[in-house]
Amino acid sequence: MAGGLRAAGPKADIALIVAEAGAASAGVFTQNLMCAAPVTYCKEVLGKGTTAKAVLINAGQANAATGDAGYQDCLESAEAVAAALGISPAEVLLLSTGVIGRRIKLDALKSSVPKLASSLGDSVEDANHAAVAITTTDLVSKSAALEAEIGGVKVRVGGIAKGSGMIHPNMATMLSVITSDVDADEQLWREVVRRGAINSFNQISVDGDTSTNDTVIGLASGAAGNTKITDLASPEAKQLEDAVTALLQGLAKSIAWDGEGATCLIEVQTSGAASDEDARKISKSVVASSLVKAAVYGHDPNWGRIACAAGYAGAHFDQNSLNITLGDISLMEGGQPLPFDAKAASSYLTSTTSVHGTVYITMSVGTGPGYGIAWGCDLSYDYVKINAEYTT
Repeated sequence: MAGGLRAAGPKADIALIVAEAGAASAGVFTQNLMCAAPVTYCKEVLGKGTTAKAVLINAGQANAATGDAGYQDCLESAEAVAAALGISPAEVLLLSTGVIGRRIKLDALKSSVPKLASSLGDSVEDANHAAVAITTTDLVSKSAALEAEIGGVKVRVGGIAKGSGMIHPNMATMLSVITSDVDADEQLWREVVRRGAINSFNQISVDGDTSTNDTVIGLASGAAGNTKITDLASPEAKQLEDAVTALLQGLAKSIAWDGEGATCLIEVQTSGAASDEDARKISKSVVASSLVKAAVYGHDPNWGRIACAAGYAGAHFDQNSLNITLGDISLMEGGQPLPFDAKAASSYLTSTTSVHGTVYITMSVGTGPGYGIAWGCDLSYDYVKINAEYTT
């Protein structure tokens, strides 16, 4: 709902997600040392318990770099939710997004919470309202859902996310809440969400800035009725991890696609590395390179920038084993530059960005088993304009 937390306009700015019977809870957070008060609060709540019943999300103020007063605001926010729902404050999780350095408009939030609690719904429309309420500079809201059969039982996983700028691996200015009806051991569920984040949200970059507020919350209610998954090495756990990872990758790609000022999504795939971790590093390095991103925006097939970014990724490989392909156009093979049609390569970039499509960069760096993907976007003039005027 619109609770009056945003600086301007009646756009929705506060959302409440409730698991009435409680749910196994998981959280993955920013690695920025200047983490926001709600991040500190959630870490403490998850450290003391394994279940939660409510998640309150506000847009407008990040409540980051707000000191002790900002943390006190978190405590009062949780108490307001607990009172409205008749639950314990220890069962409430909090997420905030907006301008860093500004405390939550607490009076507006506290007056909104009872209205939110009395208007909860379980329709697709309700979910869409929540997805819109948590956006900031996003041009579109982000949501996804899927169904998988695990142990002969249909299990659902769904989620919403926000993010458009201040996006970089090790989480980014992004918030996400995913929900599932799977019955899983609480610690197993936490590990599944953590692994899923590594292969999704930790593999996107828009601008190289890791935010103060990045949070992924996962709730699993157990309502599906499947045999409880307790063994991380079991086929059922693998199926659950695949489902969660697929969902998170869909949300992560939608964030990178909607990067501030972006005209396309960039997907970088790396194979042949010594390990998956090395492959992920190389892909992230390329997709995060400002020079690569600017070249894509300018429709310039400057493949040397790709090779350069791969080389400083911090993952060892033999440069004479490097192969680079842009779309289906081979640019380098065995570390040797190839003659290619520069106009055709530029046309590939032009045609892709004109429809806000996906630019594919594929690399191999050897014969190892490592494979990793990363996602980002191009870097345009509009990115500078959006961020130059963010608070003014």
